[in-house]
Amino acid sequence: MTASGATLPLRAKAPAKINLGLFVGRTRADGRHELASVMQSISLADELVLAPAPAGAEHDEVLCEGVSGENLATRALERFRAATGWDGPPVRLQIEKRIPVAAGLGGGSADAAATLRLAAAASGVGDMDLLLVLAAELGADVAAQVAPGRWLATGAGEQLHPLPDPVWPLGVLVLAQASELSTAEVYANADRLGIARDARDLERHREMLMRAFELGAPTPADARLLHNDLQSAAVALCPEIGASLGQALQAGAQTAFVSGSGPTVVGLFARANGLSRAQRAGAALAGREPAALAAVSVDGDFARVQPLLT
Repeated sequence: MTASGATLPLRAKAPAKINLGLFVGRTRADGRHELASVMQSISLADELVLAPAPAGAEHDEVLCEGVSGENLATRALERFRAATGWDGPPVRLQIEKRIPVAAGLGGGSADAAATLRLAAAASGVGDMDLLLVLAAELGADVAAQVAPGRWLATGAGEQLHPLPDPVWPLGVLVLAQASELSTAEVYANADRLGIARDARDLERHREMLMRAFELGAPTPADARLLHNDLQSAAVALCPEIGASLGQALQAGAQTAFVSGSGPTVVGLFARANGLSRAQRAGAALAGREPAALAAVSVDGDFARVQPLLT
């Protein structure tokens, strides 16, 4: 235990996000695109455990089986220590992956956000304002996942306006693909297709999203607001997405679209008993590879840091 922090080990869930509407503007000076989107956390989640590092360890370590290359959670832990001066003993962060990788569901961003929550709890330092600043430095999707729930995201995703949770849970059918898509490649292809909106049009869609969700509607009355500007670019790079869109609708989803930069397709069940209806839709797609998953919208309580019971 640190001087003022919680006793390790600690655990936290890192929920995936879906985009309930994604409207993309022009490229900023920092290379990121302006956007307007409603980001909704769902119950499909990785699980993270922060524990003391093994005896003799000199540095923090992050373990995530099945994921190669640099892990954004590693950078989150490094940034947190540097920003707060936290000099507690080395820790081990274990990530159990359940969110598909490079799928448009924000799995890496969710892990980074959960790492910041865990580090703050373990150290006893770092308020929400600081965590949001660090999150924005790590990536466009990280800030909205520091406090999971429903957010209207603008800027490049780092400017957040809280929205009320849906008045009843939103059921979500998740159809991942066997292949992955690079977010950078999808945005580059979108640029080639000339999909960028001007500032006035992007602001108009921001205002429309705000009005559509300000009273907690599970989905907007105007289904056109669930449009994803990146979908055509993602389909061009991964044509099998088209078949998944059809599968979701045939299984009973009210609407289906690509999540984020793809290639995952989500189908929404916005009426009562959304989760059970999403589960029945998933069962109807038995044998599909990757397997269909059912999830439900969640709020911040779902992802709170807790002691790991042993």
